[in-house]
Amino acid sequence: MNSQEQKTALTRSRLLKAALAVFAEAGIAGATTKQIARVAGVNEVTLFRHFHSKEQLLVAVVQQATALQTEALTHQQEWTQDLKEDLTHYSWLYNTMLEEHEALIRTFIGEAKRHPQVASQIIAEATQPLREQLINYLKNSQKRGKVRLDLRLEPAIDLFTGMLLAGMLRRNAIPNFIHYHREDYIETCVDIFVQGISPLPTNNTSIYREQQDETKHRY
Repeated sequence: MNSQEQKTALTRSRLLKAALAVFAEAGIAGATTKQIARVAGVNEVTLFRHFHSKEQLLVAVVQQATALQTEALTHQQEWTQDLKEDLTHYSWLYNTMLEEHEALIRTFIGEAKRHPQVASQIIAEATQPLREQLINYLKNSQKRGKVRLDLRLEPAIDLFTGMLLAGMLRRNAIPNFIHYHREDYIETCVDIFVQGISPLPTNNTSIYREQQDETKHRY
């Protein structure tokens, strides 16, 4: 990378960092390109050389936030293909992103109510590739017999990521009422999710039926 490329990369990085701070504080509607440029220490013309609009800048901020997850899911062939292990690994990547960008996430939640079309469209477009790759992972797991064939994958993924998001928001909003560690929460989320999407083994089915029969005989 030559000096000009380094300068361009540094300016882009400063703009993204400034945008993250401004969007988190002012919201999507309240943030302005002029304010973002000022925080980044550049003029507004420079901002528009890198990003053609505020919306494009916001998409870049979201994509940067999810970069580690995207990278991990892009190379799924390197995963263990063990549901619990893989989803635990992903959960920690996702949780790290949530905690690092909590202020922005809480702003997005508020903006989704006040400006539903803008917030929803931008966030959906930026995160859709990540969601699709997670769905693809579960599809491949179905082919290997690791995931129930009757499982509806899209709501399942939304359920899983929603549990992780809710945990982060709850931990930081009312910490004095929670008497367990984040590790406990994440492990429990993964355990419940994996058990819910996995096919029920034949021997477990037999045991379940036997238990049901015993219960009937008692009464």
